[in-house]
Amino acid sequence: MKTDNLTSSFLALRDKLHKSALRFLKNDEDARDALQDTFFNLWRNGNVETEAEARNKLFVVLRNICIDRLRKPQILSLDESNIYRLEVNPESFEYVRNLESLLIAGLTYIQRQIYCYVTHDGMEYEDIAGILDMSVEAVRMNMSRARKKIRDNFNHLAK
Repeated sequence: MKTDNLTSSFLALRDKLHKSALRFLKNDEDARDALQDTFFNLWRNGNVETEAEARNKLFVVLRNICIDRLRKPQILSLDESNIYRLEVNPESFEYVRNLESLLIAGLTYIQRQIYCYVTHDGMEYEDIAGILDMSVEAVRMNMSRARKKIRDNFNHLAK
């Protein structure tokens, strides 16, 4: 069965794959996300016949995902961004937009998309899952991580 070969290979190689992703990305959370994306992409396509093929594809797909993540423009953290240029005029729309951009600094692309769909477009998790071709649980998890990061950023700004 295709999924069994992939699952058993992934479980056997999980530590090696994680170390490989860490060498690329230098961040444990990003490495774990890359591992999850790797398994999901191969599982979704479902075209793995043997364990040897699964091992090879796992490393190739992981490498490609890591390279794609490295090519994306880096998002500055709050410490690196210039938060002192924020205009303090609560009536201006620009102030709110700048504040929101500071609060969502550090979110991944998917988390940012889900956050915008929920807050700006008022969409439900089921609809977002359909658009992004993800499970509802994955959308909830990403939204939860996004809210936590926004909360941490807000607390950092409030200091």
